[in-house]
Amino acid sequence: MDNMDRKDSDMEEKKTPADSEKETAPKDNSGDEMPSDFEAETDGAAESGSDEIKNLKDEMKFLNSRLKNSEDELKRYRNESDTLKDRLTRLNSEYENYRNRTQREKEALSDECTVSVLKEIMAPLDNLERALVAETDDLEGLKEGVSLTLEQFKNAFSKLGVEEIATEEGFDPELHEAVMHETDPSKDKNQVGEVFLKGYKKGNKVIRHSVVKVIN
Repeated sequence: MDNMDRKDSDMEEKKTPADSEKETAPKDNSGDEMPSDFEAETDGAAESGSDEIKNLKDEMKFLNSRLKNSEDELKRYRNESDTLKDRLTRLNSEYENYRNRTQREKEALSDECTVSVLKEIMAPLDNLERALVAETDDLEGLKEGVSLTLEQFKNAFSKLGVEEIATEEGFDPELHEAVMHETDPSKDKNQVGEVFLKGYKKGNKVIRHSVVKVIN
C-alpha cells in the first residue's frame, strides 16, 4: 500500500502546466473538452453585444435630444402663432374703429354740405313764398320780384361753385344732350340751335347736361 501511495504522489508531482490547463478547459455536455476558439467566439460576441448596447444608448440619447429640440421649436412656433393672433385681433379692432369713424365723418361732412346748400337757397325760397301770398294787381312789380328771386338763386349757385353750362361754342356730347336735330344749310354743323333745359356743372363735374337741339 505504501508503494502505491508513493506512485500516485509521484504522478501528481509530474503533472505539467499544460495538463492543468487541460483539466480546467471547458467541456460540453458529453464531458469532452471544448475547443479554445469557442472562448474567442464567446468573448467576441460579448464585446459585439456591448458595442451594440452602447450604440443604442447613443442613438437614444440623440433621439431624446432631437425630441427636446422639437418640443422647444414647437413651443416657439406656438408663441409666435399666439403673438400673430393677438396682432390680427388688434388690427381688426383698429380697422373696425377706423371704418366706423370715417363713416361718421363722411356723414357729418355730407350733413354740413347739405346745410351749406340749404342756407344759400333759403332766401330766394322765402321770396317765392311771399310772392305766392301777396295780393297785387301790379304784374310788372310781380315780374320784377320774380326776376330778383332768380338772381338770388344764381348768386347762391355762384357761392356754391355751380355754373351754367355754355352752349355758344357748339355741341359737346360731354356737356350736352341732343334730343332734336335740324338741318339748316345757312348755319354751321354741330351748332346748338335751341336750349330746352339749361345744364349746370361744378368744376369738371356735370350736375345736369344741357338738353338741346343740334343743327346738322
